[in-house]
Amino acid sequence: MKVKIAIVEDDISICEELEIILRNELYDVFIVREFDSVPQQIKGENPDLILLDLALPGIDGLQICKEIRKESEVPIIFITGQNSSMNELMCMTMGGDDFIAKPYEAPILLARIKAVLKRTSAAKEDSSILYRDGVKLNILSATMGYKNNSIDLTHNELKILHYLFLKQGEYVSREDLMDFLWNNSVFIDDNTLSVHVSRIRKKLKEIHAPEIIQTKRSLGYRCG
Repeated sequence: MKVKIAIVEDDISICEELEIILRNELYDVFIVREFDSVPQQIKGENPDLILLDLALPGIDGLQICKEIRKESEVPIIFITGQNSSMNELMCMTMGGDDFIAKPYEAPILLARIKAVLKRTSAAKEDSSILYRDGVKLNILSATMGYKNNSIDLTHNELKILHYLFLKQGEYVSREDLMDFLWNNSVFIDDNTLSVHVSRIRKKLKEIHAPEIIQTKRSLGYRCG
């Protein structure tokens, strides 16, 4: 799957230039045309990286970055003619991953894009692997492992375990767990939740892992 880069820039000639440069490097490109709903467009397109100008019609790039950061950690590279140490500091403080001044050189721009993508990809991969009492939960591969054994998880099993792992040993009520699943587009009722937890426990036994899921009446479930 190609990496998608979003361009948020009101200068048409710069947009066209950036699009050519990026497509020549085999990136998918999405260009924002309307600037009154940038965060919503970014959410809909789900790009892997954003090239964001500071000076935009009716709104500045800093405000857009702030809005995007409320829901997403997508890497953002500011590209701007407002080249000053103060602007760079503000961009990085607001959540930007890099700052490039105009006029830029294409090879340098591409190198910076690749560096940011590599750095954020590594961080994402690290955060996708969680451990609890020696049990390894791999979010990307949807697997659970213990020592040299590994087993596949269904989508619902993965969601349940992920939430329990994130709670770091706290008890999670059945209601909270079902609300979490519902907010993540997974609808299950109380009986189905019990079935999924039973299947997870069975899979733990299959890989000879310790029983990490504990149940306490009136409190719910916890891992550890």
